[in-house]
Amino acid sequence: MQTILPESLDAKQAYKLLTGVIVPRPIAWVSTISTDGVTNLAPFSYFTSVSNKPPMVGINIGQEYGGRKDTARNILETQEFVVNVAAWQQLEDLHASADHHPPDTSEIELLGLATQVSTHIKAPRIAQAPVQMECRFCQMIPFGTGGSEFYVGEVVAFHFRDDVIDTETLRINSLAIEPICRLGGPFYAALGEVAKMRSRS
Repeated sequence: MQTILPESLDAKQAYKLLTGVIVPRPIAWVSTISTDGVTNLAPFSYFTSVSNKPPMVGINIGQEYGGRKDTARNILETQEFVVNVAAWQQLEDLHASADHHPPDTSEIELLGLATQVSTHIKAPRIAQAPVQMECRFCQMIPFGTGGSEFYVGEVVAFHFRDDVIDTETLRINSLAIEPICRLGGPFYAALGEVAKMRSRS
């Protein structure tokens, strides 16, 4: 075993270690719209659920170039966002949407992605994403000294492709989603072998 003490690491080195061992991570493909009407799209793999009643999700958005990313700024200004869950076939577009662009550039338009109008908020949904969650911003919690901010939103509408959900049982077919998993560095993975265990509930 090799031991590394956190005090010997800078923020970038710690990030490299954390993203290498906390795997695989789900990816929130977040679409927002600015107060000027410019749509934005970016992936975030520090993403999880934080409450089931009401349903709430959380996304960690780090800062870059000395300030907040377009996604974070749009969320704070408009109080809303959409978490799209991308399918494996969308990997190239998802990865490309992480590129840095000026605030007046729409990644959605740049990539030529089709959108759907949301039912409860103004931010658009990515049409080909098999799962889309419309969210209203609840709170932001800063962590550490490296600019990490955790954004929590309440899901006000779920949208599922027909083959992803059984609407009678609300059972989700995770294999049908074909979700993209994030590993360390520029590496991604698909779902591998799935094991079904006896339910304990």
